[in-house]
Amino acid sequence: MKRLSLWAILATVTSATLAAPAFAGTTFDAVKARGSLNCGVHTGLAGFGAPDDKGNWAGLDVDVCRSVAAAMFGDSTKVKYVPLTTQQRFTALQSGEIDMLSRNTTITSQRDTELGMNFGPTNFYDGQGFLVPKKLKVNNAKQLNGATVCVLPGTTTELNLTDYFRANKMSFKPVVIEKQDELAAAFFAGRCDAITSDASQLASIRSAQASNPDDYVILPELISKEPFATAVRHGDDQWFDLVKWVVYATFEAEEKGITSANIDSFKGKTDPTIKRLLGETPGLGKALGVNEDWAYQVVKQVGNYGESYERNVGANSKLKLPRGLNAQWNKGGLIYALPIR
Repeated sequence: MKRLSLWAILATVTSATLAAPAFAGTTFDAVKARGSLNCGVHTGLAGFGAPDDKGNWAGLDVDVCRSVAAAMFGDSTKVKYVPLTTQQRFTALQSGEIDMLSRNTTITSQRDTELGMNFGPTNFYDGQGFLVPKKLKVNNAKQLNGATVCVLPGTTTELNLTDYFRANKMSFKPVVIEKQDELAAAFFAGRCDAITSDASQLASIRSAQASNPDDYVILPELISKEPFATAVRHGDDQWFDLVKWVVYATFEAEEKGITSANIDSFKGKTDPTIKRLLGETPGLGKALGVNEDWAYQVVKQVGNYGESYERNVGANSKLKLPRGLNAQWNKGGLIYALPIR
């Protein structure tokens, strides 16, 4: 009899726990009270985070900021963009100057542990490469022995560069400049034989800053794995949950064929996943501390992952980057949403 009573108590507690709204953490509360999101972005990287000619921020990483604002406030414009250099980005997050960092940042074990960050789902799979002038007639990275190489300081890029040359018993002369624009300008002015960065960034630099992009070539070798993701501070699970599931919602919407243009036509469908994604089956919004239509607002206002990719870095953009590893998992890529249920 006593055992039955205990199980009854446990069942009651469990039921109450599952039904209760999730507890909001300090970052979640602060963002909600402020009424806008402070999002750390690049100082200017075409395709990922840069203001357009009207001063409006755009890019794949900027779309993550907009998506979180759409989920939180039902309004993707409720974002203050904070441009940050590579040197500034982690301090800005640790100090609370920004609520989240969405700035082509590679997930590493040291950043995840010692720097106290939680990383959301990878929203771009990249690798480090080299951009060189065609006139040098360099066809592969092994021909760069003794070259002068432009590189940003304090990045995994700098560490990978050193590792690659050491592993291949090659030497190089670094030209280290903190700001991306100034580094690229030094390269195009002929101060370096090559500039190294993530391949997507090299494509962006060539597209935006070369007087004639066809005069430059990205060498075929990639010397590292660079999974980019949004980062938040350790210690606020509620905020981390929201950021994480917003990104997954954009992946899931693309997999289901739901776009910003056709999302309303999916209302009333019987597919359980779609009903949960659109908020027609309640519970997920309450668990995250936001309205039940949070994912609907993300897709309606910003679009699914595929829309964001094509708009900013895909075949119809200036960067013209193929989907490659950034295709959906069922189309040969690594983009995979965890179950939204």
